[in-house]
Amino acid sequence: MDDGAVGFPPGRPVCRVRAPVVELLRRHDVPLRGAEVAVVGRGRNWLTGRGIPVTDSPSSRMSGRTAWAQDIAAPLRRFTRTESGSAGVLVAAIVAALVWANVDNSSYEAVWGTELSIRLDGVGVAYDLRTWVNSGLMTLFFLVVGLEARREFDLGDLRDRRRFVLPLAAGVFGMAIPVGIYLLVNRGGPGVHGWGVAMSTDTALALGLISLLGRGVPDQVRIFLLTVFVVDDLVALVVIAVVYTEHVDIVPLGVAIGLFAALLGLRALGVRRGLVYLPFCVALWAALLASGVEPVVAGLAIGLTATAYSPARGALEYASGLFKLFREQPTAELARSATLGLTRTLSPNDRLQRMYHPWSSYLIVPLFGLANAGIVLDAEFLARAVTAPVTLGVFLGYVVGKPVAVAGVSWLVERVTGSRIRPAVGWAGVLGSGTISGIGFTLSLLIATLAFRGDQLAEAKIGVLAALVVASVLTWVVFRITAALPKPQRTRALLGDADQLVDLVPPVDPRRDHVRGPADASVTVVEYGDFQCPYCGQAEPAVRELLTDLDLRYVWRHLPLTDVHPQAQLAAEAAEAAAAQGAFWEMHDLLLDHQDRLRTDDLIGYAGQLGLDQEQFQADLMTNEYAARVAKHVDSADLSGVSGTPSFFINDRRHYGAYDIETLTRAVQVARARARMQPRRDRRSGRD
Repeated sequence: MDDGAVGFPPGRPVCRVRAPVVELLRRHDVPLRGAEVAVVGRGRNWLTGRGIPVTDSPSSRMSGRTAWAQDIAAPLRRFTRTESGSAGVLVAAIVAALVWANVDNSSYEAVWGTELSIRLDGVGVAYDLRTWVNSGLMTLFFLVVGLEARREFDLGDLRDRRRFVLPLAAGVFGMAIPVGIYLLVNRGGPGVHGWGVAMSTDTALALGLISLLGRGVPDQVRIFLLTVFVVDDLVALVVIAVVYTEHVDIVPLGVAIGLFAALLGLRALGVRRGLVYLPFCVALWAALLASGVEPVVAGLAIGLTATAYSPARGALEYASGLFKLFREQPTAELARSATLGLTRTLSPNDRLQRMYHPWSSYLIVPLFGLANAGIVLDAEFLARAVTAPVTLGVFLGYVVGKPVAVAGVSWLVERVTGSRIRPAVGWAGVLGSGTISGIGFTLSLLIATLAFRGDQLAEAKIGVLAALVVASVLTWVVFRITAALPKPQRTRALLGDADQLVDLVPPVDPRRDHVRGPADASVTVVEYGDFQCPYCGQAEPAVRELLTDLDLRYVWRHLPLTDVHPQAQLAAEAAEAAAAQGAFWEMHDLLLDHQDRLRTDDLIGYAGQLGLDQEQFQADLMTNEYAARVAKHVDSADLSGVSGTPSFFINDRRHYGAYDIETLTRAVQVARARARMQPRRDRRSGRD
C-alpha cells in the first residue's frame, strides 16, 4: 500500500490518487459522481463519495450536504445566499464612504479622482479610478445580473413562460410608477432629466437586507423578489444605454455589434474554452466605450447568452470514464483531459457564475459603494436637500412608488386573469417584496453619476440613502406584523396558495411505485437512490426519522450509478426481486445497512435471511428479470432532471440542498402548510 493510503472494506470501489490531483479538481469545483477516492499522501487523507471531497470534521458529517448537491443547487437559492452574505460588506462600504468623505473629503475625492491610464504604443484609455470602477469593474456585476436572468429562464420558475407575465408587469410598473412620481415632483425643474435614478431596485442589497430584517421568512419570498426585479435590472440597463448616452459613434458601435455576433458564432460552434472568448469580450467592452454607449451593457449581453442546464447523466458518465483512464495511467495529459471533461459537464452559465459571482458580491459592488456613496453631510446642505425636488422625487419614488407598484400590479394581474396567474407568495410576501424594493443603490448611483453633477448629484444620493433606511424599516414592520399573526394566517400570508411547478415526472403511482406510509398523507417524499451510494446511506437515518410522521409517505426510485457503483444495478434488481415476493422494504433496509456487501452471494443471503424463496430470487437475478423495471426508474430520473444520488422531491417539487433531518423536516412542514391551504389541489402524487 502507498505511504499514507487509506484502506477500505472489501467490495467498496476505491481509486487511490495523489492529493495534488484531487486538489486540481477541487480548484475547478467540479463534481465527479459515484467513485470513492482514497487520496494518498503524507498527512492528508480524505474519503470522497462520488469523487466529492468530504472532510472528517463533525460539521461535515452532520451537514448531510454533498458537494454534488451544492453543484445542482437551485440557482436562485445559491444566489440569495451569496447576496445575503455580501450585504453586510456593502453596508460597511457605504458607512466607510460617508465617514471618509466627512472626515477628509479632499483625500476622498483625490483618491477616486486619480487618473489611471492603459496605453500600448501610444494608443490607450485614461480615466479616473471612479470611472474605472463604474464603467469597468461594474461590467462584471452586470455580467452576473445577465447570468442570473438567463438561469431563471432556463432553470427557475420562469421556465414556464406564463409565469413571466406577473414578474414582467410588476417589474415594468415597479419602474414606471416611481418614475412618474419623480417627474411629477420635478416637473419643469432642472432635475427632470434624472428620472432614471428613481426606478431601479438594488436586488443584491435588497436580498441581503430581507434576510436580516425578515428572519424566518421562507425562501419563496426571496425567490419572488428576485424574479420580479430581474426585469428591473434589465430595463434599467437599457435606459442607461439609450437615455443616458450623450453621443453615439456609429462605427465603434457597429464594431461592437460585430464582435457580439462573433461571440454568438463561437458559442454556436461549441467552443467552450474561456480564453478564446476573453479577447472578444474585452474588445466588445472597448468598442462600446469608444462608441459612447455605457460599456457595462457588454456584461449584461454576454450574461444573457450563457445557457444554463443541469449536468446530463451521460456527460457525467463520460467524465467519470476520463477519470478512470487517468487512474489507470496517471499522466499529465490524462489529468488535463479528465479535468476538462469534468468542467464541461457544467453549463457555461454555472461556470461563469462560480467564477465571477463572489468577486462581484464581495469586492466589486462594495468597491462601487465606497467610490460613490461619499457625501459631505453638513447642516446647511441637509436642510436644503430635504426639500430639494431631486431628493424628494427619488425618495417618494422608492418609498411610495415601489410598494404600490409591486402590490397593486400583483393584485391586478390576479384579478384580470381570474387567478390563473397569481404571485407565488402570499400578501405579506408581496407587500414585503414591495417595501424592500424601495432600496435603490447600485444602478441608482450609477445613473445619478451619468445624469447629475455637483449639488444635484449629492441630492440624488441623499434621496437614495434615505429611501434605503426607510424602506428597510417598512420591511421590518411588515414582517414583524406578519410574525404576530396566528400560525395558519401567518403561513397563508407568507406562502399564498398559488399552484407550484411540478418537477417530478411521472407523478407517484402506487401501482408502479414502492410506497411507505399512509395513502392519504398530505406530504409525499420521493428519493432517487443508489444502494451502493454512501450518501444514500448517510441520508437513510434522516429518512427513517421522517417516517415517524404519520402524515407522510415515502417513495424510493432506483437510480443506480453503474459507471461508478458496479454493484448498484444488481442491488436494485435484488430489491425488485424481493418486491415480487412482498418484501421490498425489508430488502431495501438491509441493502442500505450493508452497502459494502452487495455481491451476488450477499444478496442471496439476504433473501434467505428474510425468508424468501432463494431459488426463485437467484433465478430472477441471473436472468435480469427486473432490469426493465429499474430502467423505467432511471428514465423517470432523466425526465425529472436527476443525475446524482440521493435526490429528493417533496410533493412533486425538487428539494435542493442538505438532507439532514432538520432541513428535510422544515421542507416537509412548508409542503404540508401549502397542501393544507389548497384542499382542492390536484395532488397527482396520490392519484391512482
